[in-house]
Amino acid sequence: MADKEDLTRFGVAFPTPLIEQFDEYIEERGYKNRSEAFRDLVRKTLLEPSHLQSEQDVAGTIVMVYDHHISDLPIRLMELQHQAHHDIISNMHVHLNHDQCLEVIAVRGNLGRLRHLHQQIQVQKGVLYAELSVTYVDELNKLATRHSHDHNHSHHYE
Repeated sequence: MADKEDLTRFGVAFPTPLIEQFDEYIEERGYKNRSEAFRDLVRKTLLEPSHLQSEQDVAGTIVMVYDHHISDLPIRLMELQHQAHHDIISNMHVHLNHDQCLEVIAVRGNLGRLRHLHQQIQVQKGVLYAELSVTYVDELNKLATRHSHDHNHSHHYE
């Protein structure tokens, strides 16, 4: 946790019914105070793929539910994953019922490529649900990428 001097304090006004719901939310989840809960909500919002730049390196999951009886769908989904094998860390396949499967794909790579993979999965006939969730942004790699494009060759390493 950040030191107290690293914290910035500000006031937020909530309608009474909303703050009452928020207080119930933080109590149910075991937060010690509103600030902790608010920080987690902000972090989650900032990790939404729509708020990140395509060139950023990230890690997260693609979750999908699909009907495995749709002709060739399991094969098409496997081919898409093979094409993106450099960005896929692992996957888990679960049979939900006689017709539907849940698949969770752990991914790490360029957000633009991961968005493209997600879109390719999402549009397949028989895919009932597909979502890309980002849980980590590789800020160090982003900085390394910036430095690698620096054309000033006078860097000294100790």
